[in-house]
Formats: sequence, C-alpha cells, structure tokens
Amino acid sequence: MKILVINCGSSSIKYKLYEMDDKSVLAAGGIEKIGLEGSFLKTKINGETKIIESACPTHTEGIKLMFDTLLNTEYGAIKSLDEISAAGHRIVAGGRFTKSQVVTDEMLEEWKQYMDLAPLHSPAHMKGYQAVKNMLPELPQVFVFDTAFHQTMPEKCYMYAVPYKYYEQNNIRRWGAHGTSHRFVTARVAEVLGEKAENLKIITCHIGNGASVSAVKNGKCFETSMGLTPLEGVMMGTRSGDIDASAVLAIMKKEGLTPDQMSDLLNKKSGVLGISGVSSDMREVEAACQNGNKRAELALEMYSHRIKKYIGSYAAIMGGVDVIVFTAGVGEHQWDVRYNSVSDLEFFGVKLDEEKNRRNCGEEEIISTPDSRVKVVVVPTDEELLIATDTLELVG
Repeated sequence: MKILVINCGSSSIKYKLYEMDDKSVLAAGGIEKIGLEGSFLKTKINGETKIIESACPTHTEGIKLMFDTLLNTEYGAIKSLDEISAAGHRIVAGGRFTKSQVVTDEMLEEWKQYMDLAPLHSPAHMKGYQAVKNMLPELPQVFVFDTAFHQTMPEKCYMYAVPYKYYEQNNIRRWGAHGTSHRFVTARVAEVLGEKAENLKIITCHIGNGASVSAVKNGKCFETSMGLTPLEGVMMGTRSGDIDASAVLAIMKKEGLTPDQMSDLLNKKSGVLGISGVSSDMREVEAACQNGNKRAELALEMYSHRIKKYIGSYAAIMGGVDVIVFTAGVGEHQWDVRYNSVSDLEFFGVKLDEEKNRRNCGEEEIISTPDSRVKVVVVPTDEELLIATDTLELVG
C-alpha cells in the first residue's frame, strides 16, 4: 500500500511517497516559493537533485505539480494516481483532538475553530487538503496533529494564570507543538533500550530551528515547553522563547510597534539570530564564534542554558528522569549543543561519553557511559513515517 505524506506551509509543500509494505520511500520532494515569482520543485532522482521550475500561484498548482512529478515517465515513482491508497497531512494545530483523524466534513468543521492557533500554517493545510480532494475526490485523507501528543498534559500544566474566561471563551491555554516528533522518538528510544515507554521517565529534546522539550512520563506527555503557539519555551533560531510579557509591552511602547509587528519581531528576528546578529543557522554562528565573535558566543551559551534549564525542571516535576533524547537538526548533529545542555548534570545521574558524543552526527546511538544512571540517546526523528503509519492504521 502506498501512502502519500504532505506537509503544506504558507509558501511551500513537502511530500514523501511511502511503500508501506516495507516502509521504503519511493519519492520525496518539496515545492518552494508558492505564490511568489520563481516557484520550483526540488526532488532527488538516483541521488541527484533535480530542479523543476513551474509557476505555482496557489497550493492548487503546487499539488498538481507534485502529482505530475510523481507520474513523470522519466523521474516519477508511479504509473497511475490510483496506486496511492491515502494521503496523510501534517497539521500544526489540532486543538483538543487527541489522535489523528480521517477527514470528514464534520471533522473539518470542528477543526476550523482551532485554525487561529496557527494562523500561518492552518490556511495552507486547508488549501493542500482541498487541492488533493479536487484532483482525487475519492482518496481518503488523514490529518495528523502536531498537538495531539500533548493533550495528555494535566490541567495544572497547560493552563495559563490569567482570568479563566479566556480559556473558556478563546482557547487560551498551552497546546504544545512538535508532538509527532516527540511521540516518534519516545516510542523509538524505548525500543532502542529494550524497555517499555510506559515504564520510563523520558525528556525528549526536539532541537532544530524551532525547538521544544517535553517531559514524557509513563509513555504520555506530562509537560512541554511550547505553549499557545510555537513561540514559548527554549530559545530558537529566530524565536525568542520565554520572555517576560512586560518586556514585550516595553518594546512595543518604545518602538511604537503594532501587535503584528511585535509578533514578527519575536518570531522571526529574535532567538539565535537576534542575539548573535549573524544568522539563525547554528553552523554559521559556530563559525563566527571561532572567529572571536562575542555575541555569537553569547547566543550559543544562552541556547544550551535554556535547554538545560528545561531538562532540570522536567526532571523535578516527573520525580526523576531515566532517559534524555536529542533529536531534530541541531539535536542530531551538533555535538557541542548536546554537551553543553547536559554538562554538570552528573549530580542526578548523567554521565556523557564525550568521545561518542563528539563523534556522533545524526546516528541513532546511546552517547552516555555504560554506568550512567540516566541514558542520553540520539534518535533521528521521522515525523513523515509516523504520519504515514497513522494514515495506514486509519484507512488500511
């Protein structure tokens, strides 16, 4: 059975086509600059990158370009769209949905009340779903929600200490994000250790350009760092993470910024980029550090310090920790971020194998010492495979 996984952003579409019999990837690609000049599709064929330039004024044209590419006799992966059994969509904000859902008219109506929680992503998700439906009206489609894994958080963890009516009337609460990744690595690290997730206290660190940390107790999310939106939590590539609301108001007053302008500053101009003044790319910031850039050094120190602070607090609220997992772009590949995030944690049982950690660049591996009471593990995430698996389970 072939499952198509689709991730629609505001100006992009990423896709993977899986053969679920052996979970192999038959095709993968991405369409960039939708709605802008110079839109193109990028895919790999026999290890070589191929760029296909094509005008995509909307997601509808982007989805059509994706299907045309999959069918292409030279570099496609299928002979007929009938070979695709279902499509699974990554959905950033799912509100109170606790698990993936087959899309129906009733489900869509319920989901629409949560679209404002991800104003950049939700309209794109809807456009992608509708474009597929227009081309393949009988194809089953599934929504896999990034927030679903976090819906096991107790009330004391997801509520904000503001007047209760805002929760009742406006869904103002902590929803979390990256849940599909946190769910994947939770299950996978338990397999790696030969344990059951239900018997473990796990801290999962999804550290990429966007980053979040979750406390997973007995296989269920107990707490997570992102909040109403993906802005809250640890310091990120361009997002501030945690900040005193009074600091936000002070900047708005001093600069005369509108709410939208302030949101843009916090989401796109802050974090590692804002502190370093160099880039949101950790590799470029590290290069600047090696050249003596003090602000770049400060950015990296702040970055790891915030992660360590969350690790410590989550160990406290779970009453201990058995496993710390690093995943996503930075977590999988930046040994120094891992090192700085768990250094000086020997007092609660973390002993890092520094040689293994320094050598590891994205491989699944236990990087703590054999006698470390807390295991530290690198687990490459695979959100797309989990989306495909959920889709198969619901429609297969």
